[in-house]
Amino acid sequence: MRITALQHDIVFEDREATLAHLEPLLARATAAAPDLILLTEMFPTGFSMQTHLTAERSDGPTLDWLHAQARTHGTLIAGSLALLPDDEVDGALPTNSMVVVGPDGLLARYDKIHPFSYAGEHERFDAGAEEATLEIAGARVGLSVCYDLRFADLYWDRDPAVDVEVVVANWPAARRHHWRLLLDARAVENQCYVVGVNRVGSGGGLEYAGDSRVVDPLGEVVASAATQEATLDVEVDPAEVAAVRERFPFRADRRPRGRG
Repeated sequence: MRITALQHDIVFEDREATLAHLEPLLARATAAAPDLILLTEMFPTGFSMQTHLTAERSDGPTLDWLHAQARTHGTLIAGSLALLPDDEVDGALPTNSMVVVGPDGLLARYDKIHPFSYAGEHERFDAGAEEATLEIAGARVGLSVCYDLRFADLYWDRDPAVDVEVVVANWPAARRHHWRLLLDARAVENQCYVVGVNRVGSGGGLEYAGDSRVVDPLGEVVASAATQEATLDVEVDPAEVAAVRERFPFRADRRPRGRG
């Protein structure tokens, strides 16, 4: 499976400007013929708490744009955005939702399970309840969003059924060491590929350093980006995941703790 991680800037709280900025970047990203292109967390607007400005429904402009881009380029595209419930309940909160969209429409949706309460995300977004995985080009892919990365149990619970974990983020530069360290840790402990894509630039008073990276099942960084817009083109091999897990069967020694 070929993945292109697109590390990009975002025009804060300006969907139209950001989508216009992303279109030529997506066009160039297709040169590697990826099965999946990864955008960042809250890719149309940045990590904003002003959900009256940023949230939309699943028939809104961003999903329409993703469908059009996926059809144009003949590939799958993923990223997260603020999605409202489609039933139009007054006062309903949106979710921070990672979507995977292909030429034929929506393939998967994951609502972020761990809102970032340190920044007040839990006051403006509902938490998701279900994890999400899907198969792409023969690889089993797990979906997660930014702050989820701090909670190892999310990945442990599903790791036998996952070859590659993809993490989309708006991870601030002030804690960039945590981002890199946690991506590496999730790969080592689950013996799978981890692909993390983070934004660059600034928005909402925060700076973002990028540091997107791809880590293999042995914890080696096989591709990384610095602090500017960049693309990472990688191939992940489920056979390599299986071989590492067979050679080093550490995961069999796990014991459940504190669970009913």
